[in-house]
Amino acid sequence: MDANTTQAFPKCQSCDTGILLPLSDYGRDGAPIRYKAWVCSSPACGFFLRIDNGEISTGKGLGKSHK
Repeated sequence: MDANTTQAFPKCQSCDTGILLPLSDYGRDGAPIRYKAWVCSSPACGFFLRIDNGEISTGKGLGKSHK
């Protein structure tokens, strides 16, 4: 993707206000995992969708990690 290219992200279906932003992570062996989770850009909404060990989970309100 060059500097003049924009990428549109999907609108949040939970609040119809924010957009879903992709988050990436690293696997156990250090391999990058693109789009492991999606979160709503609206703090008031808090919707998220994530993939963990092949399981998809959704919800509202993310807490702080204690790692």
